[in-house]
Amino acid sequence: MITVRQYYMNRDIEFRMELTDELRRNAETTVARANTLLNHALNDRVYLIMNSQKSFVRSGWRPPVINRATANSAPLSKHMTCEAIDIEDIEGELDEWCMEHLSILEEVGLWLEHPSATKSWCHLQTKPPRSGKRVFYP
Repeated sequence: MITVRQYYMNRDIEFRMELTDELRRNAETTVARANTLLNHALNDRVYLIMNSQKSFVRSGWRPPVINRATANSAPLSKHMTCEAIDIEDIEGELDEWCMEHLSILEEVGLWLEHPSATKSWCHLQTKPPRSGKRVFYP
């Protein structure tokens, strides 16, 4: 499963002055919800491959300077507020499973960026997008 430490991607050290108590609480919520979803997927035999950092996290918390340097990132990305996570999903199995189990996403309290926009990773967030749709386009 994913730890909060993995979610921070060591940015909690380099950018510790920017990591507020609110961001820490948001990170704990995001990681807990992602792990709940992953447990459901694992029960259905969806397996993920860890990245070179031995983590399932492709992108976790992004301080503003990191977000600006991240290609194609949204200027108001939920990653900056610790309300989003990108999970390695090279084969697209998690994205596919999520699309087939929207009721579990709703139960867990997560929204999914449409898989067509996230090749090789699964973007999940704890806050609804402006559209309010469970699956949304960036």
